[in-house]
Amino acid sequence: MQIVDIHPHIISDDESQYPPAPLFGTRSEWSKERPTTVETLIEAMDAAGVEKAAVVHSSTTYGFDNSYVVDGCARFADRLVAVGSVDILEPDATKRIREWVGQGLGGLRLFTGGSTKEFDPSELDDERSFPAWELCGELGLPMCIQTGPIGLPQVARLAERFPSVSIVLDHLGRPDVLDGMPYAAAQGLFDLAAFDNIYLKLTPRIFGDVKKGKASAETFFLAVVEAFDAQHLAWGSNFPTSPGTLAEILASARAGLSSLSDEDREWIFGKTALLLYPALS
Repeated sequence: MQIVDIHPHIISDDESQYPPAPLFGTRSEWSKERPTTVETLIEAMDAAGVEKAAVVHSSTTYGFDNSYVVDGCARFADRLVAVGSVDILEPDATKRIREWVGQGLGGLRLFTGGSTKEFDPSELDDERSFPAWELCGELGLPMCIQTGPIGLPQVARLAERFPSVSIVLDHLGRPDVLDGMPYAAAQGLFDLAAFDNIYLKLTPRIFGDVKKGKASAETFFLAVVEAFDAQHLAWGSNFPTSPGTLAEILASARAGLSSLSDEDREWIFGKTALLLYPALS
C-alpha cells in the first residue's frame, strides 16, 4: 500500500532567510517546540514508510509568505508538493496565486482559526474571495479549509458555487462525535456528503476523539465511508503539530481504520491524495 501524507508541516531553522511572521500576530507553540525542517520531514517519512506528502504551509509561523514550503518542497520535488496560503480577500489575490503556482505551489489553504485564534468563517464566502476561487477551478488547485463546525454552512455554499474546485476539509471540520451513533452532533459534517467536490482529511485529532465518550473508531469511520466513500477521504499526519513520531502517528491511523476494507484503506492512505495532488503521481 502506497502511503501519502497530505498534512505535515515544515519549519525552517534559518530565521534570517525565513523570518516568522505569524498570521493573527501569534506564533503557534508547536512551531517553536517541535520545529521540523524539510530534511527532518524526509527522514521521518523514510522511517515511517511514507512515500510522498503534500506539505501544508504553517500560517501560524509565516503568515502568507510561502517561501519555505515552496523552497523546501522544490528540493524534494519527486516526493513533496507544497500547499500554501494567500490572502484571498486582497484585490491582487489572483496575481499572488499565479506567482506562487509559478514557483511550484500545488494547492491552497484557508486558515480561519485554530491554535492561535478562534474560528472566524466570515471570509470563506466573502464575495471578494470569489475571483480566487474561480482561479482555483481554472488551474485545478485544491483548496484546503481549516475551520470548525461553525464554518460548515459556508463550506457548503462554496462547494455549491464552485463545483470544479476540490475542497479539502482539514481535520474533518472538527466534528463533535462524543454522542456516538448515529452521531447526530456531527450532522453538519455528514450533510456535506451531498457535494462531490468535498474531501475530508483524517488527522490525529479525529483518531483521538473517536476514543472518547460514546464514539468508536469502528462505528464512526464506517459511517463516514458510507456517507462520503473512501475516494473522498485522505490521511494527514499533522506532523509535527501533533505530538509523536510520524511512524507513531501513522500506526495510530492504521489501527483506527483497521475495520475498513483493504480497498478503502488504499484510497485513504494514498490513492485519494494522488487524485488531489497529481504532481505526486
